[in-house]
Amino acid sequence: MKYRRMPIEIESPEQMGYGNIECNLTESSFSDAVLGNLDLSLNHLVLCYGDHMGKPELRELIAADIGLAADDVMVTAGAATALFILSTSLLKSGDHLVVEKPNYATNIETPRAIGAFVHFLEMRFENEFRVDIDELENMITPDTKYVSVTCPHNPTGTMLQKDELHKLIELIESRRTILLLDETYRDMAFEEKLPSAASLSSKVISVSSLSKTYGLPGIRIGWLACRDRTLMEMFLAAKEQIMICNSVVDEEIAFRFLEKKKESLPQIKDKIQKHFGILKKWIGAENNLEWIEPSGGVVCFPRIKPDCSVDVEHFYKILNEQFKTFVGPGHWFEMDRRYMRIGYGWPDTDELQRGLNNISKALRSAVG
Repeated sequence: MKYRRMPIEIESPEQMGYGNIECNLTESSFSDAVLGNLDLSLNHLVLCYGDHMGKPELRELIAADIGLAADDVMVTAGAATALFILSTSLLKSGDHLVVEKPNYATNIETPRAIGAFVHFLEMRFENEFRVDIDELENMITPDTKYVSVTCPHNPTGTMLQKDELHKLIELIESRRTILLLDETYRDMAFEEKLPSAASLSSKVISVSSLSKTYGLPGIRIGWLACRDRTLMEMFLAAKEQIMICNSVVDEEIAFRFLEKKKESLPQIKDKIQKHFGILKKWIGAENNLEWIEPSGGVVCFPRIKPDCSVDVEHFYKILNEQFKTFVGPGHWFEMDRRYMRIGYGWPDTDELQRGLNNISKALRSAVG
């Protein structure tokens, strides 16, 4: 495999240093949780090798939430490891897959590192960033190993409709390939959340984590779910060779948290909706930007209007250096830098409002 660092990681706030940022609108997650607020005692936890599939009680909780059996779930070190396991298990050099674009960079870069041929299903602003299932059908070949889709989508916040999800799965089954559905933001749907796709077909692999919705990226807990026992055995073999098992400390924290998930989720959703209201009001008054309104998650992907004569590089320079405000520029997703991902769930309300105002000020300063 030929690895290369991704811009989204090179320019991430943890790499730049949080102390150098005053308004952080780059994050694609909810606010980071504080361990002390979880009120946990781990004094009697035995620091042994854990179950290779993941703590059984943790898998049972996850499975119950997504309509599967515990044996259909494997716990991984974050969703990123799940995606790595999937790519390295299903692909070899020269293989073909279809990935919707824009997308989370790992969904693209790991297949590239393997030497696979990545065919992009372009999600276009003009089509409201919708998945064009007819176009996808024409892209799938007999050699397509899998199709990679994210819902709710990162970075746009758009979602599949329930009928679209069923049509997508019907297409995957009829063409005898596999669907990888990244469901990391599933609990953040603004209206009714979709069923977990892996519960609908054995040809689907669902991936998720506790990082984005619950602000727990530091414990590195994610999972993949699939009803195909042969695939799950292969994924377990990959996990065992990469890491044997997860940290039992991380798994115990995740288990204790999920036992009380129903207590925290309403508060999380309240903050998201409050911040989304602030964001929507701001962008409605910002003449230089346009967007496709999100239906879930904590990110959006507006763009500087095509008829706005802005010096894009000057805009980012002013935004970053003068206002100490950071967003996720379009090149993080191999898109034009007139696009930007704005994360509105991570900052506190004051930081969000200041950051949005700073974007407006930087745009006005950079317009020719």
